[in-house]
Amino acid sequence: MPIALLWWIMKIKNLLKAENWWIIILAFTIIWMLFTIFTEPEYTKALNFIIPGLRITFLSTIISFLIAIVLGLISGIGRISDNKIASTLSRTYIEFIRGVPVLILIFTIAFVVVVDAAEFLNINNGNVPMIIRAIIALSVFYGAYIAEVFRAGIESVSSGQREGGASLGMSERQIMRFIVLPQAFRNMLPALGNDFISMMKDSSLLSVLAVEDLTYRGRLYSGSTFRFAETYLVLTVLYLIITLLLSGLQRRLERRLENTE
Repeated sequence: MPIALLWWIMKIKNLLKAENWWIIILAFTIIWMLFTIFTEPEYTKALNFIIPGLRITFLSTIISFLIAIVLGLISGIGRISDNKIASTLSRTYIEFIRGVPVLILIFTIAFVVVVDAAEFLNINNGNVPMIIRAIIALSVFYGAYIAEVFRAGIESVSSGQREGGASLGMSERQIMRFIVLPQAFRNMLPALGNDFISMMKDSSLLSVLAVEDLTYRGRLYSGSTFRFAETYLVLTVLYLIITLLLSGLQRRLERRLENTE
C-alpha cells in the first residue's frame, strides 16, 4: 500500500473518533453555508458587497494587536517591577481598563479623549480619522489584558534562570531580553493567540464608529436592501472561517515550538 494512501487512511480514522465529531459537524455547516452563498444570487450579492471590508478588519486588528503588544509588555514588566511608581501606574491602568466594557471605552476614546487631546494640541478634531480612534481604543483595551499575559509569562520563568544570567555578568535588561522573554514567549503563545482571535472578533464593534469593516458594510447592505438573512449568514461564515483559520495557525505554531525544545 502506498505510504501516502496509508497516511490518509490514518488521518480519516483519527477524524472519525468521537472526540473529533465536532470538526465534521462544523465542516459540513460551513460547506452548507458556502454552498448557499455561491448558489443563491441574493447571498452572492451580499458577499460581494461585504467582502471589501475584510481589508479594514485585518488592518485594524493587526495594527491594534502590535500596539497592544507594546503596551502589554511595558505594563506587564511595570506590574512586577520593584519600582513602586511603575508598579502602581501599571496596576492602575490594568484594573481601570479591565473594569470598563470595550464598547464604552471605544466611545470614550473616540468622542472624549481624542477630542480633548486634539484641543490641547490645537489640532482640528475632524482631521483625526475614525479608524485611528478605533485602533487606539482597541489597542488600549487589549493592552491591559496582554499585560497580564506578559506578567504571568515572565513569572513562569524560574528564578534560577535569572541567577544564571547574573552570574555571567549580565545586566537586568540583558537578562530580561535574552533569557527571560524568549522562554516566557513559549508559555505566553496560547494566551496571545487567543487574544488576537478575540481582538479580530471584537473589531466588529468598530462599526459603531462608521469604520468600514466587515460588520459595517454588512449593516449598510442590510439597511439598504432589508436582506437581513443574507447579510448575517455571510458575516457569520466569514468570521467563522477567519477564526478557525487563525486557531489552526496558532496550534501549528505551538506544535512547531514544542518540537524545537
